[in-house]
Amino acid sequence: MFSVINFYIRVLCLLFLAGSFFAAPRTVDAQQASELPAYVIEEFGQPPAVPKGSLSRDLKRAVRTALVDSLEQSVWGPDQQDALATIAQSKDPRVAWAISDMMRFSWRQSFDDSLAETAATLLGITYSSDQRWDQITDHLIAWDIPAYPGYLKTKRAIFTQLVPGWSRIFVKGDIDWRLVSWGGVQIDDRPFDQTDIACNCIPAADNPEVSSAKEATWLKDSDIIFGIEVNGEYRAYPRRIMEVREMVNDTLGGRDLGIPYCTLCGAAQAYFTDGLPAGVKRPVLRTSGLLIRSNKVMYDLETFSVFDTFLGKAVTGPLARRGIVLEQATVVTSDWGSWRRAHPETTVLVEELALGRDFDFRNGRDANGPIFPVGDVDPRLGVQEDVIGVVTASGTPVAFPRNKAFLALRAGEEIAYENVRLQLDAGGIKAIGADGSDLGSHQAFWFAWSQFYPVTVLWTP
Repeated sequence: MFSVINFYIRVLCLLFLAGSFFAAPRTVDAQQASELPAYVIEEFGQPPAVPKGSLSRDLKRAVRTALVDSLEQSVWGPDQQDALATIAQSKDPRVAWAISDMMRFSWRQSFDDSLAETAATLLGITYSSDQRWDQITDHLIAWDIPAYPGYLKTKRAIFTQLVPGWSRIFVKGDIDWRLVSWGGVQIDDRPFDQTDIACNCIPAADNPEVSSAKEATWLKDSDIIFGIEVNGEYRAYPRRIMEVREMVNDTLGGRDLGIPYCTLCGAAQAYFTDGLPAGVKRPVLRTSGLLIRSNKVMYDLETFSVFDTFLGKAVTGPLARRGIVLEQATVVTSDWGSWRRAHPETTVLVEELALGRDFDFRNGRDANGPIFPVGDVDPRLGVQEDVIGVVTASGTPVAFPRNKAFLALRAGEEIAYENVRLQLDAGGIKAIGADGSDLGSHQAFWFAWSQFYPVTVLWTP
């Protein structure tokens, strides 16, 4: 047994660094290789057989003892070891999802070792490195192992024991909770327009202070910015600031905006948060501290409705019940010099919003690929190749490899797909309609775009 104090010290450290006997299964889905893409089998091997139906009473009890009681009672002892042995004997790989969740928070090496050994037994895998949580989760995602009935209840108990602020987040909805993991920080639940309050979170900025382009002497011409235009007004959001804040609630051109930036998937997006149905308040977008396949999970502070960050669609809570889907504005990824020369009237966020930090995650922490599990990735492009993504009028998602598209446009070639036309804009690329209308495009890493749009068309020159 260990003390509650030591346990929570460990948790706070993690947060700072961002941290009856079994009957034979009634029916078994022995997933065949032909049901998965060949590249998945090649990389991850054959998936295990998966039982159907609910967990047996004994297995439910074992899951509770090993993965929930251990947190609630701050204990790891013989009862938990016996429970893990029972789980391993079940040969039910679905339980590995809950083990993966627990491993994200395991506080003792012996506990982590036991969890990893049990998950490996359930999945029939051998670890190739000490990144065991990553390997377990990658296999679960790639093989699309289903969750067992009642999985969300287990997951919620695990996560909310560590961060009680997630209690309103982990609810049923149009979201695949299997894929949600902890990003290493707490939820940002600070009130709107009080984002100067210190937090152990990724700190959003509300109504950020801006300056003119001439006053922004702290920016170099080569610095990357995310440029947005609304109703003839232009604003630059320096990547240096967005890598610290990751979320901005702003007003531009008379429209309210929520602007999430996911450092892990290289994507800045902009959503209009006004013009919603009667009775719906402006959503105040915040970072939850959670990830879904290495992409941030954002939520609305007013209702605790979770949004699909890539799609702008409310997937849980009151806003999901209202069917809210936010309209997307174009974000142009460019350099400061090109943007200000093209749009000298632009405003730009002030340096103070960077909080004295100067991260360059793209060329540092994330340079060698995703640092969180993403499962299988469509092999048509490199995992972190930049694409310009947009959805056509017919609802077809299409991705344009940025470098190839940029060279083609510079050479005067036309790039078009259905109603979509690409054009150069201030050193970046945007998608417009045949009538010149803004289609709400943005840049992202291929792994992220292809995960959220698995049927995406890939443009080739």
